[in-house]
Amino acid sequence: MQKWHVNLTKEDRKKIKMVLRSKKVTMEAKKHAQILLDIDESGSKKPLSLSKVTTSRGVCQNTIIRVRRSYAESGIDVAIFRKKRETPPTEPKITGEVEAHIIATACGEPPEGKARWTLKMIAKKIMLDGVIESISDEAVRLVLKKRNLSPI
Repeated sequence: MQKWHVNLTKEDRKKIKMVLRSKKVTMEAKKHAQILLDIDESGSKKPLSLSKVTTSRGVCQNTIIRVRRSYAESGIDVAIFRKKRETPPTEPKITGEVEAHIIATACGEPPEGKARWTLKMIAKKIMLDGVIESISDEAVRLVLKKRNLSPI
């Protein structure tokens, strides 16, 4: 016995057809919409079994079960589209100010007794200056590479 049943209304079918026709919708959303049509129990045709849907749509059974459950619990929008992110992504650690300090250090005179800057020396200097709490020499390399600079 299935725990969650999919009985699409006319409005739901309209929305699914709009999603399938749209060029601005992701393939994942289109696949979920097609799965809902395949497992619809209220339609004129008999709903497809899990194994038939997995082979015809190229998805695993867990995907079908997840789409079915999200439709039954939350509706068509949640079943088709991805959930919006609740928390924003973390801010980048290396800001423009930090980049400018790295570039200025790399283009400046190397410390006494050294012929040139190394990536580790630049990273240590940036941290000692209090520009950033911690930074790796790889992050310094990427900043310099982005600007076509070399510590040499």
